Amino acid sequence: MKLGRILVESPDGPMARLVQVLPEEGRVIDLRRASIDHLMARNATREAALRLSEALFPGSMSEAIALGDRFLAALRNADAARPDEASIEMDKVTWLPATDPSVVRDGLTFIEHIKGFHEKMGKDPEPALLKVPGYFKGTPWTLFGHDAEIPWPDFIDYMDYELEIGFVIGKRGRNVRPEEARSYLFGLTIFNDFSARDRQGVEMPIGMGPQKCKDFAYGVGPWITTMDEISDLGGLEMSVRINGETWASGTSANTLWSADELIAYVSLGEWIQPGDLIGSGTMGRGSALELGRKLSPGDVVELEIAGVGTLRNRMGQPEKTPWWPSERKPFM
Repeated sequence: MKLGRILVESPDGPMARLVQVLPEEGRVIDLRRASIDHLMARNATREAALRLSEALFPGSMSEAIALGDRFLAALRNADAARPDEASIEMDKVTWLPATDPSVVRDGLTFIEHIKGFHEKMGKDPEPALLKVPGYFKGTPWTLFGHDAEIPWPDFIDYMDYELEIGFVIGKRGRNVRPEEARSYLFGLTIFNDFSARDRQGVEMPIGMGPQKCKDFAYGVGPWITTMDEISDLGGLEMSVRINGETWASGTSANTLWSADELIAYVSLGEWIQPGDLIGSGTMGRGSALELGRKLSPGDVVELEIAGVGTLRNRMGQPEKTPWWPSERKPFM
């Protein structure tokens, strides 16, 4: 099943709604509306149907997934019905990020990308990469959905995309073992880890991880494909198109650390939560840096993962920022 989040107009202003996505039919189903109709057809009052449907299908994907088996049962009912009355044509939809995680985590697992990135930077990969499946934490407040324009702060000159699988967590867990990790995985989405390479070169030597080079934007979508539709995490075809031109293609194979190991490591000593997003790390040649290229304002970036979908975003024009720190004099 494919599940997404869209923006709809209401008397109280724009609101997020969960939808079942039917790409082959060119439509989405508003799950809250479908649930209301389903309950009222079974003699529920409208008030009661509204209360239960809002609980089952809130605007937050994370809150919905947290309902566990009750949410899954409601989804099965909706899938069986697929009512036309709750349908919206896909070309009329305003997409939101497919999930709304409590935190963004992004790994580094594809061997070809690790090698290609370091070659372009003129550095050898750190031996620490062999010790643990590394990842960084990013803000959840700058996520952008399918077809959204991506802001371009004017402190960025070298703009890049990164094609990644987004692992969406399905239940709360702590100290998970790799052999248990797959049961914690709700589904897959596409994760575009937009990167300011010039800022990255300044920030990373500080030793505190990425800051402005990452947290200005993350692309997430277009929807989540649940794990029952994914047969092999290691055999997914992946590709990048810029302005309609294919820049790179590859697969989800050849990783230093498996998805199960990455998820398990993230959970050690801390909690993973329903709806949380963990990026796989970038596919080999899945960034412009590895190709000796970069993005320009107005470019249309399309990232595709077979069986999952295609995430499309247009780069905005550079926007003026109000302030930038002045470099300090050496103190040593």
